[in-house]
Amino acid sequence: MSGRADRKHRLVTRFQRYVANPLNRRLPFQTLLETTGRKSGLPRQTPVGGRRVGNSFWLVSEFGLRSQYVRNIQADPAVRVRLAGRWHHGTAHLLPDDDAMARLRALPRFNSAAVRAFGTDLLTVRVDLTD
Repeated sequence: MSGRADRKHRLVTRFQRYVANPLNRRLPFQTLLETTGRKSGLPRQTPVGGRRVGNSFWLVSEFGLRSQYVRNIQADPAVRVRLAGRWHHGTAHLLPDDDAMARLRALPRFNSAAVRAFGTDLLTVRVDLTD
């Protein structure tokens, strides 16, 4: 990753960790992805944007394999997703061969614009919902 992209990553993740995510987690209808912390074993909730299509939930990670929730998925793909205030269990799949830019065009515009603007290494994630 270039120096500029690395600085961008640090700045955006700091803002998300300490400002945006704590606020967004409190919103009752914010979509949340809950993973299990790979080191702590504790539940970790991350506000995400995406779309449910049938029994799958699709999202694009703006920092790919550098995203903490993606690293947690690599360690344990069992996740929960809160959609419209209701929790669903599922199994997450990382899809590096999927065209993340094309996928963003099928997802909600506001979040997709933010992912394109702030992201440095896009990665598609599909969660197969079991309930």
